[in-house]
Amino acid sequence: MANPIDGGCLCGAVRYRATGEPRARSLCHCRSCRKASGAPTVAWVVLRTRDFSFTRGQPVAFESSPGIERTFCGQCGTPLTYQRRNDSSTIDVTTATLEAPDDYAPTKEIWIEHKIAWETLSPETKHYPRSSVGA
Repeated sequence: MANPIDGGCLCGAVRYRATGEPRARSLCHCRSCRKASGAPTVAWVVLRTRDFSFTRGQPVAFESSPGIERTFCGQCGTPLTYQRRNDSSTIDVTTATLEAPDDYAPTKEIWIEHKIAWETLSPETKHYPRSSVGA
């Protein structure tokens, strides 16, 4: 078993733990992620749902687009997860909420066709115009 991956929100009301290795690590430029986070990009660690659980508190869920559920802390507003309802086998967790985010640098950038013009792509990651699923 891999070392646990712990994290949580800014105020500490919601905490989580994952026990498996990440399936993917990405930096997303899509409009939806930008609006949900208030940031130009969002870094995600993709985990198996069966390896992930909330250990303190429960986040608030929001359907940000059809079939997409995002969660956030109801007290401090920290964005926490993203999950497709038609594929509940994985859950995306915001990398910045991990206790050790430096250990999970993105390996790819997705939805770069939505990238803000002044954002710079990393030359060290793979780039995808949209999702990298099936690419």
